[in-house]
Amino acid sequence: MRTLDLDSATIPDLRRLLDAGTLTAVALTEAYLTRIRTFDARIRAVLFVDPSAVVQAAASDRRRAQGAGPLGPLDGIPVLLKDNIDTRDLPTTAGSHALLVAPPAEDAPLVSRLRAAGAVLLGKTNLSEWANFRSTRSTSGWSALGGQTVNPHVLDRNPSGSSSGSAAAVAASLAQVAIGTETDGSIVGPGGACGVAGIKPTVGLVSRSGIVPISAEQDTPGPMARHVIDLAITLAVLQGEDPDDPATVGYPGRVADYVAALDPDVLQGARIGVWRIPDQGDDVDAVLATTVDTLVRVGAIPVPVDLPDQADLGAAELPSMWAEFKDGLARYLATRPDAPQTLAELIDFNLADPVELSRFGQDHFEAAVAAPPLTDPAYRARRARARSLARASIDETMAAERLDAIVVPSNGPAWLIDYETGDKDEIGSSSPAAVAGYPTVTVPAGFVGPLPIGMSFIAGRYADARVLAFAAAFENASKARRPPGLLSTLP
Repeated sequence: MRTLDLDSATIPDLRRLLDAGTLTAVALTEAYLTRIRTFDARIRAVLFVDPSAVVQAAASDRRRAQGAGPLGPLDGIPVLLKDNIDTRDLPTTAGSHALLVAPPAEDAPLVSRLRAAGAVLLGKTNLSEWANFRSTRSTSGWSALGGQTVNPHVLDRNPSGSSSGSAAAVAASLAQVAIGTETDGSIVGPGGACGVAGIKPTVGLVSRSGIVPISAEQDTPGPMARHVIDLAITLAVLQGEDPDDPATVGYPGRVADYVAALDPDVLQGARIGVWRIPDQGDDVDAVLATTVDTLVRVGAIPVPVDLPDQADLGAAELPSMWAEFKDGLARYLATRPDAPQTLAELIDFNLADPVELSRFGQDHFEAAVAAPPLTDPAYRARRARARSLARASIDETMAAERLDAIVVPSNGPAWLIDYETGDKDEIGSSSPAAVAGYPTVTVPAGFVGPLPIGMSFIAGRYADARVLAFAAAFENASKARRPPGLLSTLP
């Protein structure tokens, strides 16, 4: 471990060492646990550490020593989980005191898949409470239970949300991989702001059962890591049908080999739409220009594009999510009998708790209480319009310009943590793919001072392998990522 650089090591690197016997899973796990003990008091990314982590790692070592071979591609690899994903042996709280009750009865299916692949589950990460769906004035990375996760590059800056703990943890090398979730921007935003890679998969590629919901139309879990190849390996483990998740009914029915799709020459001759967000600022423009230069250098053909109807899309999205949150949360709370059982009870709980509303309110909760049922014709029309606008903005743009993918900045420079003003990031590039249910991969692309900027590669439904391949090729060509400096503030 003295010679192993965790920041630069990929899963294939670690697997080679583990298989050769020059590294043990116990040593690797203890190294990450040591980093959590050493650094997380400053970052506050990890909410719970699994006390069985070293025992899990020892079981992995025994399998190799006995000649049984690894269980799967993640055998012995330490992984963190966002704390809105059910685990039978650890709390699942969504950052709220209201869910700090008995753990769920069962693992979420994606957790079962990780265990079956041999992953060592290190623990749970902090998040923007209720996955950033409690208030329009929220501060990303804050939860009543976990406090404020900070950006490991500059500690007074926001990590973006809501998978803030997952992004900050992998940026600071507190785990090899972390699992996040996204409804709209909650993987690609913190991935970009914390300088790591992350994929929001096609909705329905990975089961959402056992995850605290926002929108059954948009929610999806996905991996976050320092290297795109680690995303590909982990997504291959997570993907698959779930009879309890209707979104997986359209699953293609085959196991994609995302690693085999990582062709280093895939960008050569590829037509890549370049979407510049209005008013994103000169600094982000400069990173986008550097991105275009890199794409040209490796043989891609950049094509300027402008995705239409973004304002109309946003106007239809939020009211739809209020109705979906009300419905989905009631179903989830029924699986947690020790917790409040209705949204109205949660609102009352927060009013009585001394911490829950100390930083911002719960206007999303209040709007959701008043939202119509999912059978309401107005709701159904609004959701259909949002989906149609989102899919058309991507599909028609790609068809008209004969594009293979679209690239767009994932984030602006991380903003100061400020509970008076709340979140400030206004890039807003995640919505078309999020509402359409299409895949997005964010990958580090550059810096504004010490603050990372990511670029998102977007394409159509089930084009996950393609966007991963483009992101990996860009990552290799740009070599833009660097480890966080843990600066206390900007000079």
